[in-house]
Amino acid sequence: MSEMQSVYYPQSEIHTTLIPVTTGCPYNRCAFCSMYKADTYGEVPLLEMEHELMNGERYTERVFLTGADPLSVGFEKMIRILNLVRKYFPYCGCVASYASVRSLQKYSVHELTELHDAGLRLLYVGFETGSDETLKLMKKGHTAAAAVRQGQKLNEAKLPFCAIVMYGIAGEGKGEENARLTAKLLNQFVPAKIITMNLTVFALTELAEMVKEGRFTEATTREKLQELKTLITELHMKKPVEIDTTHTTNLIKMTGRLPEDAEKLLDQIDARLAG
Repeated sequence: MSEMQSVYYPQSEIHTTLIPVTTGCPYNRCAFCSMYKADTYGEVPLLEMEHELMNGERYTERVFLTGADPLSVGFEKMIRILNLVRKYFPYCGCVASYASVRSLQKYSVHELTELHDAGLRLLYVGFETGSDETLKLMKKGHTAAAAVRQGQKLNEAKLPFCAIVMYGIAGEGKGEENARLTAKLLNQFVPAKIITMNLTVFALTELAEMVKEGRFTEATTREKLQELKTLITELHMKKPVEIDTTHTTNLIKMTGRLPEDAEKLLDQIDARLAG
């Protein structure tokens, strides 16, 4: 893999063995994202991946496949990658990866089940929002209905996933509506964890241009906190679920389990709002 290519991974995978699968992003059109703008998309050759694995620690217990959307390589190649991980890391109990709604649409429930059985045990999926208006504005390339179906497919395949959502993404004056629509989306499937992020306007993104031209106005800190509060209030999951707001972009850092910790989490937000 080129030394110049960017490598990103979830903060919970900071101590995980990283294996490159793709470089850049196969989509690279989300208005808010700056992560892969300078990188060219490409698939890492299997021989290169195998070399990484051959030179790794045999007793590795966890692997994270790097790239914006490794599932974009397709089912056949993913199976081969997972078989290589199993061959060289026989004690590995979890292979994790980012995944987009767009890529998941290309997989059947049966294929996702096979990937799980081959060792893929956790996905991080960027759902972002349940608002079709906002998904279109931010050029996410999927609809809320499509996102719900992919979450349900993953549940059917018994493949655990973290649902990543973003508050502030709808802009000024739309936080409450966005929170309710996002909660409505999340309530229709069962993620292993909900991870929140706070919309950040990065330089050199299309979103930065939208702000400069007056086509998008950021929500205030207060509105964003109120949006997060509404999201937690409106979540009525079919099973208990973790919620994690400790990503560096967040305005408030909390972890808990819903529904039992909802009151405690809401009290923390109220204290911040009152401060």
